[in-house]
Amino acid sequence: MFRVESKDYVLLLSTVVFLVLFGLVMVLSSSTVESRLEDGGFFVQALRQGMFAGIGLPLMLIASRMPERFWLRIAWPLLITACVLQLLVVATPLGIEVGGNTNWLALGPVQFQPSEIIKVALVIWLGLIVTKKQAHLGDFGKGVMPILLVGGGAIGLVLLGGDLGTVMIMGAMLLGTLFLIGVRFRLLLPPVLLSAALFVIVAVSSDNRMRRISAFLQENCEQGSGDDCWQIQHGRFALANGGIFGVGLGNSTAKWSWLPAADNDFIFAIIGEELGLIGAVVVIALFVLLAVAFARVLRSAQTPFAKTVTAAVMVWVIGQACVNIGVVLGVFPVLGVPLPLVSAGGTALVTTLFAIGVVLSVARDPAASARAAARLAARASARSAVRTPAGRTR
Repeated sequence: MFRVESKDYVLLLSTVVFLVLFGLVMVLSSSTVESRLEDGGFFVQALRQGMFAGIGLPLMLIASRMPERFWLRIAWPLLITACVLQLLVVATPLGIEVGGNTNWLALGPVQFQPSEIIKVALVIWLGLIVTKKQAHLGDFGKGVMPILLVGGGAIGLVLLGGDLGTVMIMGAMLLGTLFLIGVRFRLLLPPVLLSAALFVIVAVSSDNRMRRISAFLQENCEQGSGDDCWQIQHGRFALANGGIFGVGLGNSTAKWSWLPAADNDFIFAIIGEELGLIGAVVVIALFVLLAVAFARVLRSAQTPFAKTVTAAVMVWVIGQACVNIGVVLGVFPVLGVPLPLVSAGGTALVTTLFAIGVVLSVARDPAASARAAARLAARASARSAVRTPAGRTR
């Protein structure tokens, strides 16, 4: 498991592990007050996040050892299972509403987000379907349309729960992956325009979302929006309070029930307050380094599956990080998406690490899958060569 691997593998793995460890420190720092109020102990939420990191990191390493043929075999079963779980969320009383979105599933004492599992399932399924339809990706009807129908159907199940932020990330992942693997933009333009129109329709159909958008559009976000401006204001207050060098780790004032979701969606504001501009820039630099690592793996990938899963996870993780940071900085309205690998959230952390493990499995030895495919083709050719047309061995 710890043998010498490619440079791209080491770069990706080390960056991910550093972000996870940094995230555990920041979740501990940002969650103590809310943890004491909600759970009765200062470190309950931090310990819970540590437990999920303890599950996700070994799972990532195990996934990194799996061959490509394993992922191809489980792609359809995994996607179907994830969609069934999401159906339980939106169509049965097992679904739990949090923050206006029905995106949690309760099975006994266990609660998790099937939408995050759908993300991973889509990554692996895209690798399978692109491998099968590689020759038809230039044809919208035979190549692109089936991918959009199945992928869009899975995303639509998440949309039924009202989680527009997650839907936006998943839609960008689906379309961005197709673009990065070489599908021409003219074939993707109609679904992009349709997705944008659907996004606007869903956004304006909800009073809650319209209030958040109106609060975002206000210049100072101070009058006429009430509580909808609270999170935006105090996120900016936290960043301003940090200055260049920060107030020091653990010394945030925003986490004292001033900033909602301080350990989750707005953890970047706590980072800016406690570690200052320098700390915030370091976090952004780490995600840039992570993007470089993904790009290097993508460039060296030698099979359609390797290229597709790397592109999908890159768009997912880096795109979600950009959205989360943009929300805190006031570039986007509040969308409710966490900072990957850093924010609190067990399902999101485990599934993200698992998806990165799939990328690591193709980054270990980029030519391994190509060599395996060549060996299988050679064996099939040899078996056919030693048989007569009547099926008898010569």
